Amino acid sequence: MMAWTDRHCRFLHRLAAPSARLYTEMLSTDALLHGDAERLLAFDRAEHPVAAQIGGSDPAHLAKAARLVERAGFDEVNLNVGCPSARVQRGGIGACLMREPRRVADGIAAMRAAVTIPVTVKCRIGVTDTAAGERSAWEREGHAARENAARNDFGALRDFVGEVAQAGVRVFIVHARKAVLKGLTPAQNRCVPELRPELVERLARELPHLAVIVNGGIRESEAAHGYLHWAAGIMVGRKAYQDPVWLSRLDADLCGTTPKTAEQVFGAYLPYVARRLGEGVPLRDMTRHMLTLFNGRPGARAYRRHLSAHQRNPHANVHSLLAAAGFVCQSTPAASAA
Repeated sequence: MMAWTDRHCRFLHRLAAPSARLYTEMLSTDALLHGDAERLLAFDRAEHPVAAQIGGSDPAHLAKAARLVERAGFDEVNLNVGCPSARVQRGGIGACLMREPRRVADGIAAMRAAVTIPVTVKCRIGVTDTAAGERSAWEREGHAARENAARNDFGALRDFVGEVAQAGVRVFIVHARKAVLKGLTPAQNRCVPELRPELVERLARELPHLAVIVNGGIRESEAAHGYLHWAAGIMVGRKAYQDPVWLSRLDADLCGTTPKTAEQVFGAYLPYVARRLGEGVPLRDMTRHMLTLFNGRPGARAYRRHLSAHQRNPHANVHSLLAAAGFVCQSTPAASAA
């Protein structure tokens, strides 16, 4: 979720889902060690529990980055070896590291030796060079070939997780889709190849001493509940961003609480916006995460249009947000701008 789940997004999602564990966008070790780490790792204490997700391959650099994460106050540091973007691969990090489990294990060992907070891993069920090569086994070959491919795929996943787990990591967040390293954009890599959660389930059942969390394509509450029969947890990305109210309903359903309405989330976010505006944060940095809040409601298009038209106005403030909400709400939420 690079360039998506920044601190303002996470604050909004915390309002929607009080019980969820939040994750930062992936931050490279280079950015943390040679850039503005204080800014990159800034977060509001209301976000707890919150994990910092980092990308890197050099054990010494990963250890230093993990120390920065712990010093900043995060509850967990997560090593992402599942991102397939070409830019990430050029840095020798992300999904291409699934072909180097020993290197990943060395990085994990260095991180665990450097910090006291939990160190976790996010990966895919595997990697493949091209989508065409993956389709050949599943669309054009016969049943026996597909069965053999499935055995090989699971064996590679189990071997990767097993070797990395020897470094002491116990939590694996597994996106139930292979990463295609060539020829696809990151957006296409979220749709191709097909999801295969059965491999993640088998991994969880065969390695019960590990906490296996499933990720990828979770867009229905029923699917989320079904996964929790065998998974230690679920991670939701795009659907949560596109529909924060759905996230609130899921969080409440799983925790036995009352979900937040869009109006409640909107109203609770206004004081945060006012506070950050006072610190010089551009309005657009916060309102871009609110555009989907009222999706599906009458007036939602006018709400989005109003926000988009005013978010770059240097004189815009929370009253501009209230005016936008007026297109969908009969009465706007009362909220202090102090």
